[in-house]
Amino acid sequence: MKINETFRAELDGAVLCWLATVDGDGMPNVTPKEIFTVHDEETLVVADIMSSNSVRNIGGQPRACLSFVDVFRQRGFKAAGSARIIAQDDPNFERFAAGLIDLAGPDYPVRNVIALRIEKISRIWAPSYQLFPERSEGERMAEAFRRYRVRPNAE
Repeated sequence: MKINETFRAELDGAVLCWLATVDGDGMPNVTPKEIFTVHDEETLVVADIMSSNSVRNIGGQPRACLSFVDVFRQRGFKAAGSARIIAQDDPNFERFAAGLIDLAGPDYPVRNVIALRIEKISRIWAPSYQLFPERSEGERMAEAFRRYRVRPNAE
């Protein structure tokens, strides 16, 4: 499935995503990830900085899901598909890892790349979109700022 511009823009603005995998016994594992990006029109890449469980799980069961949400706009996306591990000794490592290494910087070495080939993309909406469809994005954001007790940056 191809990544559209809306998905790409919202992913580029996300600061955290969650990667869901399943172990050999069927036990789910969901972990937050900070270093992730679009690799090509059908593939997301995530840095394995300290993701031993995710890497092990994908080695046994490649089905995975990545989701991200803008907590202030109260929307995001879920991308599900088949993941593979690209190790440093793989001839494709540099090509897949380049954007991740730039994001990680020198302090966080990328051990492997988790490449998720997307088969399905779903929109994530907060319940308020159905309960209060008349609210504007600004109103939703103001409510989220109030609820989370934060203030918007005055840039």
